[in-house]
Amino acid sequence: MNKADIYNKRQWWKIVLAIIGLIIVLITMFYSNYLAERLAENEKNNVSLFVEYLKINSSSDVASQDDLQFELVFIEKANTIPIILEDEAGVLNGFNFLPEERNADQEFLKSRKKAFLKSGKEPIEGSGYASFTYYENSRLYTLITYFPIVQVLLLGAFIGLGYFFFSTSRKAEQSRVWAGMAKETAHQLGTPITAILAWIDHLKEMNVGREAELEIIGELSNDVDRLGLIADRFSKIGSKPKLTSINIYDELETCKNYMQRRASKKMVFEFPDHNSQSLMVNINQHLFDWVIENLIRNSLDAMGPVGKISAEVKEENNYIVIDLSDTGKGIPANKQKRVFEPGFTTKKRGWGLGLSLAKRIIEDYHKGKIFVKNSKINEGTTFTIKLPKA
Repeated sequence: MNKADIYNKRQWWKIVLAIIGLIIVLITMFYSNYLAERLAENEKNNVSLFVEYLKINSSSDVASQDDLQFELVFIEKANTIPIILEDEAGVLNGFNFLPEERNADQEFLKSRKKAFLKSGKEPIEGSGYASFTYYENSRLYTLITYFPIVQVLLLGAFIGLGYFFFSTSRKAEQSRVWAGMAKETAHQLGTPITAILAWIDHLKEMNVGREAELEIIGELSNDVDRLGLIADRFSKIGSKPKLTSINIYDELETCKNYMQRRASKKMVFEFPDHNSQSLMVNINQHLFDWVIENLIRNSLDAMGPVGKISAEVKEENNYIVIDLSDTGKGIPANKQKRVFEPGFTTKKRGWGLGLSLAKRIIEDYHKGKIFVKNSKINEGTTFTIKLPKA
């Protein structure tokens, strides 16, 4: 598998890694649960064994104060299980509760006894000052029970922190690559454009008075000017562009006129009337026009010689919303979120960089949003651009 395959299938790799992580967490939870059950069973056996000792000791005629002292020391020192002993008169004595004052607090002990009975457990019956014995699981049991949750939280925090730093680093690296490629492209285009302009001036001098030839040279000059504009757009990538307040309707009309001349005569363009309304927005004309032209060009490729491209402008909270729609082939639902990824394309030819650049221009340079609003196969697609109001 080459690097391109790995990049294109990275979503599957994420799923595989997520499944492996889930398996590791489940194994940890199962094993921790197993240990907790074994510990709980062992603690219950210890308490039962101790109660049996109390029964034997209380029925013995040779029981002494030393025996009682030994029992209390066993409960407090040789065990960490919180225990409540209830004598024949109903008086409760607690051991191993923290803080220590709670071991003599009758209200607290009654609440713990109530919680014990409510859990469905049965007290261990004895005699004398330990007629009934209630117990809770030790702190070690609680720690083992919560261990999987703590592990998941720590693992999640570690993964999240690592993803944040790697993602930030990757985006910064991508930005440097984008900017470097764009500026180098602009630099490389600059030399031949300057030379072509010089040759155009020379051709004009050679064809003075020849209207047909001068008309062709004029069109050639317009195309070279357009090429210079493209180079200028590339040069602005990576640097903070200058934004100016412009009527969005006028700018859309400019983009429409340029693309309409290069589209099929059967292609219908429905854009708002720029003469009857005005809505100001802060944009960089060169970069914004690039985005609109790119979207229109994609629509033309998706429709062929016949179809309709329409635009709608509206205000929404603090944004100017532009919906650009076509009647093309549409985008499959599973690919709509990927169309802005570098390298993604549905065309046989193309680098898949147009929409990625459009997203960068709208979101990074204009602080706006661009996304696929809706798309249906063989019915068409609508892209939405949101720009902050001027």
